[in-house]
Amino acid sequence: MSGFAFTVHADCPRTSARTGRFDTPHGPVETPAFMPVGTRATVKGVLPRDLAEVGARMILANTYHLHLRPGEAVVRELGGLHAMMAWDGPILTDSGGFQVFSMGELAAVDEDGVSFKSIVDGSQVRFTPEGVVDVQRALGADVMMAFDHCPASPTDRASRCSESEGGAVIQ
Repeated sequence: MSGFAFTVHADCPRTSARTGRFDTPHGPVETPAFMPVGTRATVKGVLPRDLAEVGARMILANTYHLHLRPGEAVVRELGGLHAMMAWDGPILTDSGGFQVFSMGELAAVDEDGVSFKSIVDGSQVRFTPEGVVDVQRALGADVMMAFDHCPASPTDRASRCSESEGGAVIQ
């Protein structure tokens, strides 16, 4: 796909922080950027025109949830995420990797990917790195995240926090 470029506008030699412009086929995104999350192809309670009016330039949508409902085939038939969301700007889809972490009790990780128990109907859902890219392509995302895995912390939160006057202290 053409229309992608990244230009650095300014960088800090001390911290390596930078600002730039990420050009996509659906428009530019000045970086750093805040991306409202439209988990199921909508930012709850906010119309696309209002998102644009407040300066949003890119929206994040969730591959796992869209795969479950309505499904990438339905999204593709509706013209892709841009048409379904009535959003002309860039869309980034995550990989579903966070669900491996957040729904650990419903997920089984193996060498090739992860199997989930669907939160919609309890059916088996299989995600692999290649399969996730296929889903994101079918959704019509401008930017697709690689399938990642967020490992759980080896300690529980209670063992790292203690009560102190005025709140909790992270140790």
